[in-house]
Amino acid sequence: MGLSFDERMVVGLDAATGSSTEPRPKVALALRDGQRALFESLYREHFDFVFRNLRRLGIRDEQLDDAVQDCFMVVLRRLGDYRLGTSPKGWLFAIAVRVASNYRRRQRRKGGLLSLSEEHPSVEASPYQRAVVNDAARQLHAFLDSVSEDKRAVFIMAELERLSGPEIAAALNIKLNTVYSRLRLVRRDFVDRFAPMRETR
Repeated sequence: MGLSFDERMVVGLDAATGSSTEPRPKVALALRDGQRALFESLYREHFDFVFRNLRRLGIRDEQLDDAVQDCFMVVLRRLGDYRLGTSPKGWLFAIAVRVASNYRRRQRRKGGLLSLSEEHPSVEASPYQRAVVNDAARQLHAFLDSVSEDKRAVFIMAELERLSGPEIAAALNIKLNTVYSRLRLVRRDFVDRFAPMRETR
C-alpha cells in the first residue's frame, strides 16, 4: 500500500530539512530558526485553504493531492521569504496560483483542458440541497474558467476568501489600484453572466 498524503508530506519534509545526508542549506538554516514549527503550523491551519483554492484555480480532483503537496514543498523551500505578521493566506494563495498555472501549462502541452471540479456539499445535506450546491458550484467554476487568470485570482481572493485589497496586492505583487481595477472588471463580468439568469426565474 502506498503512503498517504500526510505521510508523503512528512517524508518530503524530512528529506528537505535534514534527514537526508545533504540538507538544503537555506532550509537547514530555517530549521535552526524554528521554521519547521512554522511550516507545520501553516500546513495544519491552512491545508483546507490551499486545497479548495487549487480546485477553484482549475486543478482536477485526481491531481489535487499532488498539487497540494507541490504547494507545500514550495512553502518549505521559501519559508525564509515569509515575513511574520503578513497574511499567510495571501502568501499561500500566491504560491497556489503559480502551482496551478504550471499544472495548466503542462496540461495544455498535452493537448487537454483541465475540467473544474465540483465543491462537495455536506454529507448531511438532502439530495435536493446537494443538487443545488453542485449546480451552483458548476456555474461558479465555469465562470472562473471563463475569465483571465489575473482576474480569477483577484475574484477568488476578494469575493470567496474575503481578503482585503492590500493583502491581495501584497500576495500578487501588484499595485493596489490594479487590484481594484481587476476586481471591478471581474465583478462586472460576474453580473453580466448571472444577472440574466436571475431575471428569468
